[in-house]
Amino acid sequence: MTLGRTAVVMGGSVAGLCAAGAVAPYVDRVVVLERDDLPADAQHRRGVPQSKHPHFLLNSGRRAVNALFPGFEEDLVAAGGLHLTASMDTAYLEGPGWTPRKQGALDMVYGSRILIERVLRDHVRQLANVTIREGTSVNGIDTADGRVTGVGFSGPEGDEQIAADLVVDAMGRGSSVADWLVAAGWPEVPVKTLDAKVTYVSRWYDLPSPEERSPSWWWQHMVIMPTQDKGEHPPEHEFLVNFFPMEGNRSIACMGSWGIDMPRTVEDFTASAARLRTPQFAAAMAASTPTSEVHLTRSTGNKWRRYDLLPTPPQGIAFVGDAICGFNPFYGQGMSAAAMSAVLLRDALASTTAVDQAFAKRLLAAQRKNLKVAWGMAMARDRGYECATGTETVPAWQRKLLASMTWPMFNLITGASREYPVVDEHFARVFNLDESIGAMMRNPKVLWAMLRFKVRAKLGRLTFPYGFDSQLEPPGTDWTPGAQPREGVVA
Repeated sequence: MTLGRTAVVMGGSVAGLCAAGAVAPYVDRVVVLERDDLPADAQHRRGVPQSKHPHFLLNSGRRAVNALFPGFEEDLVAAGGLHLTASMDTAYLEGPGWTPRKQGALDMVYGSRILIERVLRDHVRQLANVTIREGTSVNGIDTADGRVTGVGFSGPEGDEQIAADLVVDAMGRGSSVADWLVAAGWPEVPVKTLDAKVTYVSRWYDLPSPEERSPSWWWQHMVIMPTQDKGEHPPEHEFLVNFFPMEGNRSIACMGSWGIDMPRTVEDFTASAARLRTPQFAAAMAASTPTSEVHLTRSTGNKWRRYDLLPTPPQGIAFVGDAICGFNPFYGQGMSAAAMSAVLLRDALASTTAVDQAFAKRLLAAQRKNLKVAWGMAMARDRGYECATGTETVPAWQRKLLASMTWPMFNLITGASREYPVVDEHFARVFNLDESIGAMMRNPKVLWAMLRFKVRAKLGRLTFPYGFDSQLEPPGTDWTPGAQPREGVVA
């Protein structure tokens, strides 16, 4: 059902593009206002500095984008995206050593942020009633009688106003809409925050061709988890590390930490890589060709603007992506959460005849339920760090308890998931934002399997070996039950 003449989407990144796809069937025209001049191909741009770091599109996000743009995933893979199974294609260093390689429930499509955005833009540009206005800066909103009625912006042709039946805020963490609403008479929006002082650095590499690699280089993704060692060790052992695959036979070498200074120069980056818990990460870097400088990000706080708590939320406006809830990007939840919020917007529009007060409350309530899953995961990790600040910090005793439990519990879950399919399946759902960590930990079958794993590990009776020497190359043997024992080969 068509609800009005014009919708305006403020922001043309992933959240804005998904919102345009969500709104397009229900209005005569959609105008997307984007500050940057958008590249035709997969290229970095000023408005998305995060594009230089690894990005995940989780399964929940893949389904959401595919629902908005049928064929998106196929187009992403056709453009070079990699459809991989994490437990088979990842060299994973956890606890005492490398974990065994086997089939598992967690799969995903890998690709750079710039490729994901390019494929999304291609789909949006196929929508006949959507126009992207590039090089425009939104500078305000118009309001009347309790609703948002339009947007003011400046562009190549000067200052302009555009009336809108629906406005979508997709301007990210830096959105000024909450301040503009206060200036128009609404109360201040309650905000939840937690910043665990995560900093991470990345450098891009061209990989050697498959023919040039060692036969033992079977993996496409390498992950090094922070150490659980309480003794003295280099700070680099506290890093969470990825050698992250993407299209074009390229990878991003990424190292991150909570509250630790990170290397900023090429020389320091290389030196830090050499001090990691395994020499294999530095060896992969040395075998590859660097194509960038070192890129650093430290704007990683969690921030949830609780528009749902306003007694009378504004009519005529919706919020998606980081404009409503931004997560620590180190956890790879942002794009998927944005796409899911856009789907909720689409579904809300499909079931209403007016973008009124009731519509605003229903949409915000649906988003709240959805966002709680990703928010809970971010809080579970970031609250345990002494350096964390914000409204969602916890008392010292609780923080210490979380700090002592978070990584050991994570290791317990991942270990049990290798032994028991029920844990593997539920953990894949949690990782992909399809299930909350709380729901998983209340599942009696999951708890029983984790208990059995703990007991069998103590007795040395696990089905699969683990703890392979971290100083050696990750073993490529396929330990999947029923598989022929074989060493990994170059993909």
